Amino acid sequence: MSLGRFRAWLVASAIRPEARLWLVIQFAVLHAVIWTFILINLKAAQDVHMDVAEAYGWGQKFLLGYGKHPPLSGWVAGLWFMVFAATDWATYALAMATVGVGMVICWLLSLRVVDARRAFLVVVMIALYPIFNFKGFKYNPDLLQLVTLPLLVLAYLNAFEKRSWQSGIWFGLAGALALMTKYWVLTMIGAIGLAALIHPDRIKFLLSPAPWVAIATMAVAMIPHIVWLADAHFVPLTYAGDTYSLEDSRLVHQLVAGYFLHNFALLALPVALAALAMALVPHWFTLLLRAPSRIVTRAWRRGANAGVNLSQAMNVWIIQIIVAVGPPLGALVFSIYMKTDWGISLFFLVPLALVAIPALRVQGAVLFNIAAIWFVLSVATLMASPWIAAREMAANAGNTATYGARSDLARELTQAWHARFASRWAVVAGTMESIQPMVFYSPDHPAALMPLEAWDSGLTSREDAKTYGFIGVFDPTDGRLPAFEKWVSETAPNAERIVITTRRFTHDKAGPSMSWNIYIAPPAK
Repeated sequence: MSLGRFRAWLVASAIRPEARLWLVIQFAVLHAVIWTFILINLKAAQDVHMDVAEAYGWGQKFLLGYGKHPPLSGWVAGLWFMVFAATDWATYALAMATVGVGMVICWLLSLRVVDARRAFLVVVMIALYPIFNFKGFKYNPDLLQLVTLPLLVLAYLNAFEKRSWQSGIWFGLAGALALMTKYWVLTMIGAIGLAALIHPDRIKFLLSPAPWVAIATMAVAMIPHIVWLADAHFVPLTYAGDTYSLEDSRLVHQLVAGYFLHNFALLALPVALAALAMALVPHWFTLLLRAPSRIVTRAWRRGANAGVNLSQAMNVWIIQIIVAVGPPLGALVFSIYMKTDWGISLFFLVPLALVAIPALRVQGAVLFNIAAIWFVLSVATLMASPWIAAREMAANAGNTATYGARSDLARELTQAWHARFASRWAVVAGTMESIQPMVFYSPDHPAALMPLEAWDSGLTSREDAKTYGFIGVFDPTDGRLPAFEKWVSETAPNAERIVITTRRFTHDKAGPSMSWNIYIAPPAK
């Protein structure tokens, strides 16, 4: 097939009702596969992130909550690892499958607001957004929100348009699903609620059964989790308060500024590449020589635009503005530790919000250009990924947080347990940073116990540690070591204490050496 014919096929497939969904699914699958291989290469010298290992551990039991967060991310991980073994590549495949599903939902959402041509432009812009590739390497509740929050907004737009009780049920279920991912989604739920109150057509929506059925449905669907929350003494709220409350106002201001700059920088890439794709439509070279400004201005024209549903676009604009401004303002007012990762779930609407500007005209050639840019950048990154990984490792040779050999330690401790007790290693105790990799990499996949924290996951208990024995793993440079040793002395005074040093070699290059304080407590007799 010639390049011209392929270009025509791509544009036609993106627009035709019978072909466009299949094209987007194919695109999402291809994106997920390419970036899974990229991440495998980039992370070859690293263990999986502790968030990923934690989600794996949660998935070993299907509970109604896991101490810090609602259960959906653990359930998804549990289902995934029923099919795939606990290997590094499977975690990157899970992350990319998650963003791939999110991309398809974002496309379905876009069709509620713009025509099919613009919707395809949106989905490729999203694929270029680093949250959906480089930054999307770790599966956790933040990443899963890239599925549940687009689904929530899609359900809202559907309910806003149809205003029926049936659409209200789907809206309520989507809200419950989002809340079961992370309580942070209350920011999006609040933004949607404000959008419904601000929108010029609010009276029609508020007088329909849709919003009230949605609220009732969400409340009913959340009852099991709320019961668990009460039984757990609202421990996730304790976790949030203890972890993210700050008293240093200067630090709060710095974090909020960093949050803005970080997310602006991430969004700048897909926006700039989309602008480039729009500039490189036919006759761009002639315009560059004769009227350079026309390369930019020809994409903008006043007047009506049948490719944009203005009513739904207004919903998107309102929601995006609120979630962009609201959380940082809240952080300033309430002195909250504002993590840059919290923006992962809140800016997926930006490409749609921009593409939905009525004055913007999108030619068919733009679709081929943006897809070609995505493909070239993805393949180039795949080819360069081993070199990038080697450069990163050389530049961060002493970074134990990234390159420490925790997986080697997990396997060595498993052998040590089996040699001593000839039984399964059931419980590992320590801090999240130290023990979650043990859960993932040990063939026994012991349950994690964090005795210094108030938010136990519910996967095991202090009683289990006494009954089945445990291995304590602690970084000797951690300032919490005296408190942990006190707990070990009280729980298992006869625990064996040793020091183990680990070091990984990748392509004949040595990673940093790490020493660990190990406490081996035997099972009760």
